[in-house]
Amino acid sequence: MFRSFILLLAAFACSHAYTAEISAPAKGAQVSNGDSPAIKELLQKNHPQLGKIDKVNKANFLGLYEVVTSDHLLYTDEKAQYLIDGNVYDLKTMRNLTEERARQLFAVDFNSLPFEIAMKKVKGNGQRKMAYFTDPNCGYCKKLELELKKIDNVTLYLFLYPIFQGSDEKVKAVWCSKDQVKAWDNLMLNNVPPPAGACDTPSAKVLELGKKLNVNGTPALIFADGVLNPGFLPAPELEKALNGTAGR
Repeated sequence: MFRSFILLLAAFACSHAYTAEISAPAKGAQVSNGDSPAIKELLQKNHPQLGKIDKVNKANFLGLYEVVTSDHLLYTDEKAQYLIDGNVYDLKTMRNLTEERARQLFAVDFNSLPFEIAMKKVKGNGQRKMAYFTDPNCGYCKKLELELKKIDNVTLYLFLYPIFQGSDEKVKAVWCSKDQVKAWDNLMLNNVPPPAGACDTPSAKVLELGKKLNVNGTPALIFADGVLNPGFLPAPELEKALNGTAGR
């Protein structure tokens, strides 16, 4: 724990020092303390490399301000003199405050997802909901399927996301199967591939959706409250996430 604490402080200090060199306001520029619109305007004008800044919000710690771009959360001070790119932890609980906030800021509108290009799998009463991006050649995706065997009363929407070499053919074979869910389970759980497919697939649309949602790897899980979890979760963690969004 102590070593992690020291590394955390060192990383924070390096980030802070680095940004102090590049983020000084232009001559004549002024920002009134706590003026979020002015902070946004100044950063956008002087640092276009940040991309489009969607908004600047007052953070709940250290007097910092959140700088929110399309896919990233940064921090600045009240005069926009420093820019911090990194995670902020609550050392009492070791909660990653940046990650928690980012999940809120970049939440997905679950009900607006294009479920027509996903496979649907209903287990039990199907009351709880989860969508996920998955690839047949992804090792952690196969581990996820093993964990999902332990989960009941859930509706799963599978966006087949062929980003690994050779995955296109497997995705096509599954999608073109008479029983898609059975074909998928046999492939992922039993390593039994379905016959080659000969139909059109929505893979291009799924890849476009993943790019839009900044899905850079698989698995990527989306729960009914819009939280996108980039990576594998074991069954107990899946249960917690699903129970937190049940009935929505």
